[in-house]
Amino acid sequence: MKKILTSLALLGVFAAGIGAVGSVAIAAEEAHNAAAPTHFPIHEPKEMDWTFAGPFGTYDKAQLQRGLKVYKEVCSACHSMNLVAFRTLEDLGYSEAQIKSLSAESTIHDGPNDAGDMFDRPGKPSDHFPAPFANEEAAAASNGGAAPPDMSLLAKARGVERGFPRFVFDIFTQYAQGGPDYIHSLLTGYDETPPAGMVIPEGTHYNPYFMSGVSLKMPKPLSDGQVTYDDGSPQTIDQYSRDVSAFLMWAAEPHMEDRKKTGFRVLVFLLLFGALMYLTKRKVWEGVAH
Repeated sequence: MKKILTSLALLGVFAAGIGAVGSVAIAAEEAHNAAAPTHFPIHEPKEMDWTFAGPFGTYDKAQLQRGLKVYKEVCSACHSMNLVAFRTLEDLGYSEAQIKSLSAESTIHDGPNDAGDMFDRPGKPSDHFPAPFANEEAAAASNGGAAPPDMSLLAKARGVERGFPRFVFDIFTQYAQGGPDYIHSLLTGYDETPPAGMVIPEGTHYNPYFMSGVSLKMPKPLSDGQVTYDDGSPQTIDQYSRDVSAFLMWAAEPHMEDRKKTGFRVLVFLLLFGALMYLTKRKVWEGVAH
């Protein structure tokens, strides 16, 4: 017994020593990573409180309309939304007349006409949001060699991987806001100062929430008071970022509310069906000896 206790004590001392060495190594690595990080994003995206979060979440139409305004007045100068049609803005609460007016504000390059020529015309509800550049090469040439990504599915395409055990809890909480969380954090993360000694490539901008490096080509796109809201909402970077992130989530998953309603109905049906099957089984076999 004494030998066993002695062995356990030695094992404990050894484990403590390994832990201390590991802590020192981790601390040293973190100090090194401050100026030369080995993982991205440097900061994890902040989890925001979204109205569409959870199994019963819904879109805030007023917020989506503000997000559309931010996109049209700021983001659309560089980013396309090739998969979103004007007619789908009906989901945001716009009337048919308003959608016609909104689409007519855009110029669509169409054709060929009867003479075989391309021409420009006002947009129609059936048109998709026009791209700001003729092609990807032109987009890259106008933005320092990096073509801005299309925003149609950006909120579903972006999102930082969540490690164990959070991704397990996400199954039960129905966490699907990784994209909007990331976009909001990225848009609000430009004002942070890089650590001393960090080298920021020329022509790029430091952002600790960027998931592909220490900096990115896109300069800070938003500033306070840049977009005028008609409903009295705060005209701040944080509010703009929240609104456009929610709008991009809707653009990427416009049928989310219908999906959740259908899923809830299916679960209720399965519960009732299971209960009826159980009661039927009890009734059929109640007179049979087991």
